[in-house]
Amino acid sequence: MKLLVRNLARTTTEHDIRKLFSEYGAVAECTLVLDQETGLSKGFAFVEMPDDSEAKSAIAALNLTSVAKSKIRVKTAQ
Repeated sequence: MKLLVRNLARTTTEHDIRKLFSEYGAVAECTLVLDQETGLSKGFAFVEMPDDSEAKSAIAALNLTSVAKSKIRVKTAQ
């Protein structure tokens, strides 16, 4: 299941996101979206978790939680 993670702190790295989500199951892919001109985070990422039940657990546990002083939003990517 592909998840959309929004409202990330600009200092959050791909490694940070992968580590956070791996607490709830296997993470197949993690992509932090970067600004092409500056190379800095745009504040959102996509996380691919192969097991749907693990992905749903991650959504339930992490949505609206504070990570690096930002309240993140986690949902299924469209």
